[in-house]
Amino acid sequence: MKLATPGAFTSSRGVDSRAFLVFLVLIWIAVLSGFGIDSAAHIARHGLDYPLIVHLHALVFFSWLVLFTVQLAFIRSDRVDLHKRLGVAGAALAAVMIPLGIATALTVAARKFANHGETPEFLAVELIDILAFSVFTGGGLLLRGTPAAHKRSMLLGLMYISTPGFARFLNIVLAALLSLAVPLGHGLLRSFVGIFLGPDLLMLGLGIYDLAKHKRLQPVYVAGMLFIALCEATALTLLNNPAWKALSLKLIGH
Repeated sequence: MKLATPGAFTSSRGVDSRAFLVFLVLIWIAVLSGFGIDSAAHIARHGLDYPLIVHLHALVFFSWLVLFTVQLAFIRSDRVDLHKRLGVAGAALAAVMIPLGIATALTVAARKFANHGETPEFLAVELIDILAFSVFTGGGLLLRGTPAAHKRSMLLGLMYISTPGFARFLNIVLAALLSLAVPLGHGLLRSFVGIFLGPDLLMLGLGIYDLAKHKRLQPVYVAGMLFIALCEATALTLLNNPAWKALSLKLIGH
């Protein structure tokens, strides 16, 4: 396996954009199916009782998906000038998403604890999701002078932050299919499949695409996958950690 040097990826904007479009469509399917089904079920049981911040968070995240789609369309139509201009708005939107995501996670966790006694250790997954998104998106913006690294970092950030959408539906389907061949039990393996499997398959798909098309991997991809492995291992470990459970309660004021 070879790693790409900064100039090793030849100009392949059209080919890469077609592959990236496939990944983006899969993300849209995961997010719309996951949140669509989950929201419909919630509304059927409880009505529109979401806190205002949840609606705002959904609007901002949806805007990010739309912006990412428009940015890809600009690249596919060779309008790099418009892509760069809209990138300024994208940076501003990402800066809003990070604190808003943290505030939403804390608000929802506090509400669940107050209403149902559900302890908030799952904040480990949500906060690490936001951390990974921040690292990949911030890194992508810093790498915008190197298109191959820039777009892979931005896509990895989108894949990682789409984890909640996958977890609400497609990961459940994948877990059911996988359990036919491999007993998942009720430990870390089931948690991993239920939370991370869908996005991880997309991330692996990106690496397979690069190996097939470019015969090598971008260093930002390799470093990103190592970082993702660390993030996911940390999140899964914290889910059953008593010290984190106590700390997570403090984070929501208890």
